[in-house]
Amino acid sequence: MPKSTAPFAPFEWMIAWRYLLARRAEGGVSVMTWISLIGITLAVFALIATLAVRSGFRHEFVGTILGANAHVTVYTSLRVNDAGQTSRVIEDFDARSADLEGLPFVTRAAPLVRGQVMSSLRSRNAGVEVYGIRAEDLLALPSIAEPESQLGTLDRFADGISIGSGVAQQLNATIGDRVKLISPDGVRTAFGTSPRVKSYEVVHIFSVGRYDIDRTRVYMPFTEAQAYFNRTDGADEIEVMVTDPDKVDDYALDVMRAAGQDSLIWTWRDASGAFLRALDIEDNVMFIILSILVLIAAMNIVSGLIMLVKNKGRDVGILRTIGLSEGSILRIFFICGAFTGIIGTVMGVIAGCLFAIYIDPIFSAVNWIAGGGVWDPSIRGIYELPARLELGDVLSAVFLSLGLSFVVTIFPARRAARMNPVEALRYE
Repeated sequence: MPKSTAPFAPFEWMIAWRYLLARRAEGGVSVMTWISLIGITLAVFALIATLAVRSGFRHEFVGTILGANAHVTVYTSLRVNDAGQTSRVIEDFDARSADLEGLPFVTRAAPLVRGQVMSSLRSRNAGVEVYGIRAEDLLALPSIAEPESQLGTLDRFADGISIGSGVAQQLNATIGDRVKLISPDGVRTAFGTSPRVKSYEVVHIFSVGRYDIDRTRVYMPFTEAQAYFNRTDGADEIEVMVTDPDKVDDYALDVMRAAGQDSLIWTWRDASGAFLRALDIEDNVMFIILSILVLIAAMNIVSGLIMLVKNKGRDVGILRTIGLSEGSILRIFFICGAFTGIIGTVMGVIAGCLFAIYIDPIFSAVNWIAGGGVWDPSIRGIYELPARLELGDVLSAVFLSLGLSFVVTIFPARRAARMNPVEALRYE
């Protein structure tokens, strides 16, 4: 019987390496090796690049949501006064805010006055949403206090308004301009309700990186918003920030109890939940599709190994005759396939990571070649294609690629190991 050797002995690596570098005259195996290598590289590259863009888009989208919006918004149920008028105005907003801030997981609770109006400047008009907020609460919003870009300063917020860069672009406004705000819900007269019109100086222009926020949002001092929207001694809602926004659903019941019996809440997940669920479904589908792509690339290894086994049948017979065991033959051909998968995976990981790191210049080049307009922020909600490398995504791509490469290699390697040396050498 052939004497067993230690697994993956040096001579097994030497034989496998010679087979991998076989010349075209020896059966064209090297060509199939290169095809398998390139296929694995491109598949892993596509998988890592897609996962990086997916993670970057989710991080950018959620980051801008949490950076410029409330984690939990507290409203009150609709009330009817003695005159038959309905209202949702929160009159005891300071007391409710204090009760909410008493919760251990709440970092801030701030009253807001909100309203949709028309803005106008030098014959230009734009529909905007006004947020009446105190200066200290505005500075507590990360995306507003430290935006991606800004003009002016919030130090003079009490003297004017802060507008998004998209609003400024629509109105062609800059720092120092006086923007006219027009509200249809104005002064009630005997002839009906006349619009309320008032001009405010632009003291700050911000860009948070979200198209819908920059294009519609205007911040106004809280007391001024109360007067403008006829919210005397009242607020429309209370903006609540929590320590861990991902656990906002766990905090909901405690927030409702602290806010009062007539309170209603609306979390950031309620506002964006459908979009996030759609992202999750898309992520799973894309991962499955790209996993199939990796599998197809790995099948090239099988084709190459089958050709290698067929072309090296005489060599296998000789090796078995001089004493190599079936295990040695199996490991030799397994090394051939696995080595191709390992090198392809490494090259794919490097290419995918470089793509994620240098995505901005790459995307700029693609946009320039296409003549611009490749990325529409009005549809995507953000201004540029983001990418975020995460260790878990890279490891999942590596394990998937190596796992498939190793598994598919076993079958042709076993076929070579079980080859009958007598049959292999019959016609030699």
